[in-house]
Amino acid sequence: MSVNKRSKIKKVTTHVLQEMKLHGERIAMITAYDYSMARIIDSTAIDVVLVGDSASNVMAGNESTLPITLDQMIYHARSVVKAITRALIVVDMPFGTYQGNSKEALCSAIRIMKETGAHAVKMEGGSEILESVSRILSAGIPVMGHLGLMPQSIHKFGTYIVRATEEEEANKLLEDADILEKAGCFSIVLEKIPAKLAARVASTVRIPIIGIGAGADVDGQVLVLHDMLGIIQDFSPRFLRRYHNLYEEIKGAVQNYTDDVKSKDFPNEKEQY
Repeated sequence: MSVNKRSKIKKVTTHVLQEMKLHGERIAMITAYDYSMARIIDSTAIDVVLVGDSASNVMAGNESTLPITLDQMIYHARSVVKAITRALIVVDMPFGTYQGNSKEALCSAIRIMKETGAHAVKMEGGSEILESVSRILSAGIPVMGHLGLMPQSIHKFGTYIVRATEEEEANKLLEDADILEKAGCFSIVLEKIPAKLAARVASTVRIPIIGIGAGADVDGQVLVLHDMLGIIQDFSPRFLRRYHNLYEEIKGAVQNYTDDVKSKDFPNEKEQY
């Protein structure tokens, strides 16, 4: 699919993503959590917007993704959906809304779709969540999988180190990718795994593989917006490329405003009625 043809696409769908993989065009995915930032994102050529449970960290200040609730995810997703006109919008299902209870998983997914207007949900895990994935897919709700480092399972692993470096875990990941594809997932995110393993997954399955810390030989990439813009400064993994330093710019702007207020320079005669 040529760039010219892609630029004419008014709406990115799961089918479009499949076509992109087929034609070797990389998929660009970014997170968003609010209307204002999502509006800026919408003015770009981004393909997928993820309303990530990373909102728990970057928006609410929590140490992990575990505390964020379904209601909070729906709030963030509803705000983002209002701003996005072209990209596919995927919403993370938060911890506790699908693990071990497929009926609750379906109810949670239906709430997300009905109350936000999003296009798909994302879930962490492989064979252990297959029943929930299958039940959600049976309702016609698209599902994006997530393997490798799974932040919702941080207490199980006890660390954020690179996953699947040993043969047993690597084989499990390969099996889980196959399971998710056969179940009907339209895409899978691979987080923080060896690049060679990620490349093997991408070449083995037919659905798009989106990487974060998974090397270049996958079908697309995803980053957390606040990380790549340099708003969050205390998180610097190897895979993160900072495209800006908004922390310093925003800090400087607020300090300049404060100084102008204190010195009575703001507002001046032209800035009052």
